[in-house]
Parts: sequence; structure tokens; C-alpha cells
Amino acid sequence: MIPAEIIKKIKRIHIKGSRTVNTMMAGQYKSVFKGSGIEFEEVRDYSPGDDVKAIDWKVSARLGKPFVKRYREERESIVMLLVDMSRSLHFGTFSGMKLEKAAEVASVLAFSAIKNNDKVGVLFFTDRVEKYIPPKKGASHVWRLIKEIFTFEPCGKGTDLVAALEYLSSVSRKRTFSFIISDFISHDPAKALRTASRRHELIGVLISDKGEFCLPEKGFVYLTCFETGRKLLLDASSKTVQKFYTDRKNIHYSKVMECLKSSKIDCIEISTQDSVSDTLTRYFNYREKKMR
Repeated sequence: MIPAEIIKKIKRIHIKGSRTVNTMMAGQYKSVFKGSGIEFEEVRDYSPGDDVKAIDWKVSARLGKPFVKRYREERESIVMLLVDMSRSLHFGTFSGMKLEKAAEVASVLAFSAIKNNDKVGVLFFTDRVEKYIPPKKGASHVWRLIKEIFTFEPCGKGTDLVAALEYLSSVSRKRTFSFIISDFISHDPAKALRTASRRHELIGVLISDKGEFCLPEKGFVYLTCFETGRKLLLDASSKTVQKFYTDRKNIHYSKVMECLKSSKIDCIEISTQDSVSDTLTRYFNYREKKMR
């Protein structure tokens, strides 16, 4: 039986996500994601004016004249939400846990897709692939996805984004819009990101908390790694220790951003204090301008 406080969280995020899509973000998702899904239809003779990038070089070489690949636009797109369920998402110091913010982001994206008649699927991962929910339509499907985020109990504690991306490629043959909702505390996923991005449109959603980047101002503090269980005693009164800790976190942040940038993947940054609707609206506006 689901505890009453968990049901309350699920209902709150479900209602908030639906309201956000139907009011503040109405139409924005559609303007930047509609019609991007395409599938191969046929090969035909090359005609002057055709895009050189569309030439099928293998067929052209075999038949002795240029041919181009022809694609048709799919009526619906597939949205995949790769949700990090590792223990580090259970951290939060100001406005709730990172996992709650991840659930809210997933809710808004799922409702946006459903409203646009797209299918939505979810892949939960830790240091392994935990659960895969195939893409479907319907508001009841969104309710299930949100409920799973709060009630699913993963076996793993760490984060392995590489395994999640490899699994995505194995189950999704068609091109998808895949949002990676994570704090990206993972081994270097650059190669896996580049490989997966050849088939899928990947968008990173970096979840963070302000408390991750600084220590309390005074006293000795015990730091516990949620994913490994390791403990570390630090003197938070020392400016040297404070700087060392902040520098280490900033180095990790810079590496994540560089990894996504080098893989040519957009990144949506959102902290536990941020408004999901405002953050996604800014991203959709940015993406729309980039597409012009």
C-alpha cells in the first residue's frame, strides 16, 4: 500500500504538471518538436536541387547514377524519459529532493507530449537499467509514470548512464526525443552519448541542488555519499576546506557541461529551487530560435 504522503506528492505533481502544460506552456512543445520524426520511404533518382546529403552513395555506386533517399514525416513522435533513480537524487537542502524535481520535469514533458498526441515511454536507471515502460498515449499513462518515480524501489544505488543509453538503442529502433533527467554523477558517458545521438535526439536535464556546491559555514560535518556509503569528516570552519570542496564540485559541473557540449547535446539546467515551467519555457524559446 502506498503511504498517504507519497500519494499526496504524486497528486500534487500530476495536477501541477497538467496545469503548467495547459496554461503557461500551451503550444510551445508542439512548435519545437512537431514533425521532427521521419522514417525512410524509398530511393528515387536524383533531381537538380536535391540536397546532396540525401544521396544514397551505395545505391548510386551500384547502379551507376545518383539516387537520393526519400523520407516521410511521421504523424507522431516518440518521447523517451531516461530518469536517474540513483541514491544521489534523494539529496535536497532547500526546496525538496532532486528526485521530486525530476518527477516534476518528467510530468511536464510527459503531459506536453501527450497533448501533442505523441507517445511517451520511461526508462529508469541506476548503475543498471531498472525498469522500462514502453511508449504509450493517454493521461492515465502519465499518472502511472509519476507514480512509478515515487514508488519504484531500485536495486542499484549508483549511476551508469552508459548502460541506459545502450538499452535505449536496443529497444527504440525509431528515432526518439530522449530527455536524460539526471544529476550526471556517472562515469564518463561521452562515447555512449555520441553513439546514441546518431539515432536519437538527446536532451540533457541536469538536476542540482544549491547545497551541493557549499558546506555549512561552521563546525565539523560528516559527508556521506548516497551512492557508495562512504563517509568523510570535514572541518567546515576552514576556508581552505570550503574552497577545496566548492572547487571539486565546480570541476565536476564543468566536466558534465563539456561532455554534453562536445557530444552536441542541449542541456537544460534546473535546481531544486527553480521553476520547472519557467526553465522549460526558456529552453523551448531557445530551441525555436535555433531552428529558424
